[in-house]
Amino acid sequence: MAPRGLLVFDMDGVLVDVTESYRETIRRTVQYFTGREIGSDRIQDLKNAGGWTNDWSLAHRIIQDLGVTAGYDSVVAQFQSIFLGDGENGLMRQEKWAARPGLLEDLGGRYRLAVFTGRPRAEAELTLSRFAPHLTFDPLIGAEDVERGKPAPDGLRKIAALTGAGKTWYVGDTVDDARSARAAGVPFIGVAAQTSPQRAELVALFQAENAAAVVTDINQLETVL
Repeated sequence: MAPRGLLVFDMDGVLVDVTESYRETIRRTVQYFTGREIGSDRIQDLKNAGGWTNDWSLAHRIIQDLGVTAGYDSVVAQFQSIFLGDGENGLMRQEKWAARPGLLEDLGGRYRLAVFTGRPRAEAELTLSRFAPHLTFDPLIGAEDVERGKPAPDGLRKIAALTGAGKTWYVGDTVDDARSARAAGVPFIGVAAQTSPQRAELVALFQAENAAAVVTDINQLETVL
C-alpha cells in the first residue's frame, strides 16, 4: 500500500528520551561554569517561553542569568565534551528510544517518515543509526540545514518541497515545534510526557497553538492519526 501521508518527527523528547542526555548535559554545563546546580523546571521555563530550541544557547543563557560571563564557544565546547565524550562515555549514550517495537515499522507502511530536528544532523544520524538502523527517515533536516531554526517554518517547508507530500503531520514536544507547524500550515501533534516538568502549562501551550492532538508519548500516535 502506498504511503497516504507524511509524518515528520522532532527528535528530542519525541523519538528519543533525552532526560539523561541533552537535559543532563545542560545541567552539568551550567554547573561547570557557575558551580551551581539547576533543576529541570529552570530548563523547562525557557523551553515553554519559546525561542530556545538550541540547547547550546539555552545553557549559555542560564549561565549568564546566574551572573557568570562565559564565551559562547567555550560553552559549546564544554557542552559537547560532556554530551559526546570520547564516543563511548558521553551522555549521548544515556538516550532511550521512545517507540515500542513495531510502532514505526507499522506507521512506515502507511506514512512516509521524516525528521525535522534542532540537533546537528550528524548527531541525529548517530542516534537513528544506533536505535533504528532499519528505518528510513527521508528527509532528515537538522540544525545546519535551515537558515532559521524553529519556531520558523523553514524546515517543514523544506521537507514539503523535497517530498511533494500532501497531507503532513508534525510531531513535537515544545511550543516552538507547535509554532513552526502552525506557521507552515501543518497539523501538529504535541507530546507532553507524564513526567514532563510543568506538563499542564505545556499542554495549555499546545492547545493555544491549535494542536490537533496531545499525547503522552509517540506510542499513542495510532490512536489520534
